[in-house]
Amino acid sequence: MLNKYGYVRVGAVVPELKVGNVEFNVEEIIQEIKKSAKRGVELVTFPELSLTGYTCNDLFHQDILIKESLEGLTKIVNSTKTLDILSIVGMPLALDNQLFNVAVVLQKGKILGVVPKTFIPNYSEFYEKRWFASATNAISDTVLLNGEEVPFGTNLLFQEEGNKDVCFGIELCEDVWSINPPSNEHALNGATILFNLSASNEIIGKQEYRKNLITMQSAKTISAYVYASAGVGESTTDVVFSGHALIAENGSILKENKRFEFTSTAIETDIDIERLINSRYKDISYMGVKPTRSYRKILFTRKDKNQNLLRTYPLYPFVPKDERKRNERCYEIFHIQSSGLAKRLKHTGIKKTVIGISGGLDSTLAFLVIVEAYKKLGIDPKNIMAVTMPGFGTTDRTYQNAKRLIQNFGATLKEISIKEACLVHFQNIGQDLHTFDITYENAQARERTQILMDIANKEGALVIGTGDLSELALGWCTYNGDHMSMYAVNTSIPKTLVRYLVKWIADTHESTKETIYDILDTPISPELLPPTKDGDIAQKTESSVGPYVLHDFFLYHFLRNGFRPSKIYFLACQTFQEMYSKEEIKKWLIFFVRRFFTQQFKRSCMPDGPKVGTVSLSPRGDLRMPSDADFTIWLKDLETI
Repeated sequence: MLNKYGYVRVGAVVPELKVGNVEFNVEEIIQEIKKSAKRGVELVTFPELSLTGYTCNDLFHQDILIKESLEGLTKIVNSTKTLDILSIVGMPLALDNQLFNVAVVLQKGKILGVVPKTFIPNYSEFYEKRWFASATNAISDTVLLNGEEVPFGTNLLFQEEGNKDVCFGIELCEDVWSINPPSNEHALNGATILFNLSASNEIIGKQEYRKNLITMQSAKTISAYVYASAGVGESTTDVVFSGHALIAENGSILKENKRFEFTSTAIETDIDIERLINSRYKDISYMGVKPTRSYRKILFTRKDKNQNLLRTYPLYPFVPKDERKRNERCYEIFHIQSSGLAKRLKHTGIKKTVIGISGGLDSTLAFLVIVEAYKKLGIDPKNIMAVTMPGFGTTDRTYQNAKRLIQNFGATLKEISIKEACLVHFQNIGQDLHTFDITYENAQARERTQILMDIANKEGALVIGTGDLSELALGWCTYNGDHMSMYAVNTSIPKTLVRYLVKWIADTHESTKETIYDILDTPISPELLPPTKDGDIAQKTESSVGPYVLHDFFLYHFLRNGFRPSKIYFLACQTFQEMYSKEEIKKWLIFFVRRFFTQQFKRSCMPDGPKVGTVSLSPRGDLRMPSDADFTIWLKDLETI
């Protein structure tokens, strides 16, 4: 099941270790390989020189240690030959009259290849050149192990048979710290997963630096990076090792172990290969540097197992879960929005703006952005023409909130009812006043936009749009109505993020906090249909289009990751299993696909607006999509589930 959606389960193990005791270390490695296999791990790595210990020092010159390592390798190979798991272990290896620090790849009783370390540290507490030669000194490209010639070299990539996207390369410890790590070339030649067998000691600040290094290397190479470092079982004569293990994917840490453990520790997670490949396709600069080396591809096999996905995906992919990061994100977005508008005002020389205030979230955010832009430019907020336009569906709650919001910030309040104009218009076009259809709704939206545009002409002002990214994705906006403005500040803010942004701003404005909090508590609605008998909002958007939390999830993975609908459905079922049934998720996903494709014509002529995140629908930048694209194959993909 997981293979179908492009996942590979990888692991990193830091085994309990005794320096120089190969027999003990080998037994521990074998047990950990077996445990990883039971947990469904397909590719697992151990630390550098894990058969002997990294800190053997001059004991590496002892012939008995080198021979014991070879015998230990044979035992590992034979003891795991019935397992499907592919394992990578570290050991010293004699070849070409030299001793190399190598990673050995083995699976199903066979050694697939051997990768030597390239960069040999010889500074500060490191003096590896005393024992080991660099891979650049190697003469042979094969080595005799267990009676068979095995590929040897740094130009080895290991690729799944029948699937070129599942491909990995290996580097050792110092290699990744160099100015041009071997993993750069591995990735350019197709490696989507990178393994590092390491022995990195601990000094103050190194853990954080190491973590940042691994994270950044995974981002630079658009890959998964699996890192396992030597543990506290190493010698403490001069340094201490913590046994740091990390799994990163394209700039994000997916898993990290607890360091300084005296027993074996292991981490594993599922790598999303499809996401990595899609990101590489999008990043045209990725292959801007052409590969300079030729590689040997070594094939291995995997079995598709029916197991649950280990990794989780956030319910709100546009909203950081961590409060500190969320606040930082809100700060950045708010200032991108307000700076974009300030630049437009400064460029045009216009000091007045017009905005429709409904008492809802979107118009509140847009209004607050205008206020901030005026602060940046030193313009009196009286130049904000904030217009409330009560219609047939306006409730007293939203009406009063709109007025209080405007007055609290010192903007110019204009109140213009659209009822009379709409009644005349209904009469002119023969619309029954009691027929609450799309014409009834859209006529009100267009009337409001006409009022805003005409006031802008009269005042020499710019109309500021309030529509958000989620509405644009679904086309849930009236063409040439709320769809149109002269500058749209919310155009790349998804609905689920709007709420957090508005709350963040409210928390910094004590005088308006009560009003904004009530707006936050108001149901999402265009208020185009008459309210209930109790005066409450009768028309709730999510009853018609579905939950925005689902649509934002669909949108993110559809555009940001390029996932097919069946995979999005699979992830949504995992993520929302306690909130929505599989039937509901499929229903709204079909709705999303249909709306996304059929409403592109609205996005093709959308007004300017600032991009704030990786997902944007601007026809001038991020989404060049034909308005008449057929969605058949996307819906057909959902039939496979």
